[in-house]
Amino acid sequence: MRPPPGRRNQLPARSRNLARVSAGILIAAAVSACGGAGTDASPDAATGAAAGSAILTVFAAASLQRTFTTLGQQFETTHPGTTVRFTFAGSSDLVGQLQQGAPADVFASADTQNMAKATADHLVAGAPRIFASNTLEIAVPPDNPAGVGSFPDLADPRVKLVVCAPAVPCGSATRKIEVATGIDLLPVSEELAVTDVLNKVQTGEADAGLVYVTDVRGAEGKVKGVAFPEAKAAVNRYPIAALSASKHPALAGEFVDLVTGPAGQRVLADAGFGRP
Repeated sequence: MRPPPGRRNQLPARSRNLARVSAGILIAAAVSACGGAGTDASPDAATGAAAGSAILTVFAAASLQRTFTTLGQQFETTHPGTTVRFTFAGSSDLVGQLQQGAPADVFASADTQNMAKATADHLVAGAPRIFASNTLEIAVPPDNPAGVGSFPDLADPRVKLVVCAPAVPCGSATRKIEVATGIDLLPVSEELAVTDVLNKVQTGEADAGLVYVTDVRGAEGKVKGVAFPEAKAAVNRYPIAALSASKHPALAGEFVDLVTGPAGQRVLADAGFGRP
């Protein structure tokens, strides 16, 4: 049966519309595919941005707290999206934490002995780099109630003396000076961090404490420093290294470069640290 004249071209029109719709779908799919590549790139870009948002964990000797805090702020400024988190404690305590699997990216020790422990356990990536040196000084309250004026004065049993424990670098240095001078000290307390020794002097719990030159300077008048020539018998050298388990090895290396480079050396020198 022949279709009525008015409806003869209706089916082809529908076909044409269907073809247009199909073509539109194909075009949209093609555009979507192109857009899909862009979408795939966006997560990569987002991932890249996220990759720039890193937390760099630095284990550092307690005597480095002021200087490393400053250097950490500088590092964050030059590395947008990166946060530097510090753990400050006695070097021996930090090594123990690393040996037990504590996650960190950089380790800075107040002596070479504790860094050697980390190196022997394959915790360090590459050779450690010496970046500073430090010597001991006697810290006393501003009014120096016990009248301490020399290293031999610390052996007076009437002087409440606080020192670092032998396992801590400042304690090891104290012991070296005792051996070199033949003077045996009688401390009322042995602390696990030099900052704890300083705090006991600041709060009046001790008449004197053996701390680093940099600790006395950093106390800003809260204690008085008494220099003594015997301190030359024990000069601590500070090494730093990126750690082999670091999740951000490139950033860890750059932080080490900052500490050992001109900017880091200026901050350390201003704080009273000696040359490497």
